[in-house]
Amino acid sequence: MKPLLSFGIIILLMFSCKSNEIPSIDFTIAFGSCNRQNMDNKLWDDVLRNNPNIWVWGGDIIYSDTDDMNKMANDYKLLLNQKEYDSLRKTIEVHGTWDDHDYGLNDGGEEYIKKAESQKLLLDFLEVDKEDNRRNRAGVYYSKLFALDKGTINLIVLDTRYFRSALVESENPDKRYVPTKDKNTTMLGEAQWKWLEAELINSKSDFNVIVSSVQFLSAEHGFETWGNMPHEVSKLLNIIKSSKAKGVIILSGDRHISEFSQMDLDSVSYPLIDFTSSGLTHSYSNFTEEPNKYRIGDVVSSTSFGLLKFNFGTKKVIMQMKGDENELYQEINVQY
Repeated sequence: MKPLLSFGIIILLMFSCKSNEIPSIDFTIAFGSCNRQNMDNKLWDDVLRNNPNIWVWGGDIIYSDTDDMNKMANDYKLLLNQKEYDSLRKTIEVHGTWDDHDYGLNDGGEEYIKKAESQKLLLDFLEVDKEDNRRNRAGVYYSKLFALDKGTINLIVLDTRYFRSALVESENPDKRYVPTKDKNTTMLGEAQWKWLEAELINSKSDFNVIVSSVQFLSAEHGFETWGNMPHEVSKLLNIIKSSKAKGVIILSGDRHISEFSQMDLDSVSYPLIDFTSSGLTHSYSNFTEEPNKYRIGDVVSSTSFGLLKFNFGTKKVIMQMKGDENELYQEINVQY
């Protein structure tokens, strides 16, 4: 596990926006998180301007910290009734997972008493088919294969809430949580872990895009992160290495900031990127700094959404953070 920066990516961070060459794009994923249903969202028209093939929710679709399912249902309706969002969902496929505020409990995990009822409301919002596996089992995790003439993308959507063990609270007032030493704690639960391992081992796809509502690589800030369970981080890294899965990319949200994190793994020929895109309607606008030894580039603290543009021929992915009026905040090109 090495926090090394790929030389090629550093160069592209500096110069990719200056190139006159327009690469061929075979498939585009747009994604984002942290969306208050009662706030104006100015980004849906910008999302559609980029002609994405799909939209992926990274969590906090609504803010509805409650065990009152009528309230939660009405909060989803507020979003569905927004003209701009309605236009998006009628134009492209919508996928995604939840985080704590649409789950129903701030920083919540397995202890939330209404998680089964909340799951039904999320699946209804996402218009999940009645015969889908998610309708008949615990947790909202699933995968979807996108097969094109030139290649395939496996979208692997995780549930980091339904089964997650309690976190260890910090005595430091500047941090909310600290890493646990209890290796019996879990982020995903036994059934989801078995499913995820099988997804990566059996995948023949050119790219495997894993959606995690909370950050995977950034772990020093003291809020929610996979890093609060270091043994679970190691477990997923070992599966990525042993599975030989191609083009694994992690998408995350939750933080009200956007950033790229990168780790270079032994025996893996490409860099592991955790692309955090957070803050569709509100963001950490007074952000100054926080540590992240895996960060490449800068933190974006304006409202934004993320884009992944895939080229199967070159095995390259352009990753972009964009804001209102389609402003490009930051971009990296990654070779797989």
